[in-house]
Amino acid sequence: MSEWIDITQPLYTGMPSWPGDTPFEFGLSAAKAENGVVNIGKFTTTTHIGTHVDAPFHFDDEGKRIADLDIHLYIGRTMLLDVTGNSSVGRTELEQHELKGAERILLKMTGEGSPDKFPEIIPYLRPDIGPFLKEKGVKLIGIDVPSVDPLDSKTLDAHHSLHRNGVMILENIVLQDVEVGEYELVALPLRIVGADGSPVRAVIRKIGG
Repeated sequence: MSEWIDITQPLYTGMPSWPGDTPFEFGLSAAKAENGVVNIGKFTTTTHIGTHVDAPFHFDDEGKRIADLDIHLYIGRTMLLDVTGNSSVGRTELEQHELKGAERILLKMTGEGSPDKFPEIIPYLRPDIGPFLKEKGVKLIGIDVPSVDPLDSKTLDAHHSLHRNGVMILENIVLQDVEVGEYELVALPLRIVGADGSPVRAVIRKIGG
């Protein structure tokens, strides 16, 4: 059986975060060296740090919160596709790939690993991708960049298009050394009541490998 591949960005103090967001910081609130019993860690962060999923409430006041989402969306068969070399990706680019009926797809858009600084520009998804994915029965899309929309977007057209078409969003996965093909995905969000998103530990395992 194939090994699980970790496609999660590591969380560490000083890691890149959205400009203006709460940066990730980890430290000890209690140390065994001082209390003689245990170390106890604490961290502060944003719900959209590193590898994470968006709940519809992130961009829609009437949208579902993270704890209300169906966990089955984040577990199961997925297709990993290479769409690097495109400044944006939509119906035209995906029509060139065989989705094989997968309900989840992961897009290698940059092929880069965990960045040491927040990018200034990223490849993004065009709004026509939502209807296309609905036609194909896709319920989740994962990307290796911080957002499905341009970083300076105020309208979040791709977010809304995916939401209207029943497609959940997984962002900031790491696909640098992963080959295209069919995989099993596990990327469960934390059950944070009322939250607009959640960091995840995303892993994949090759099917048939």
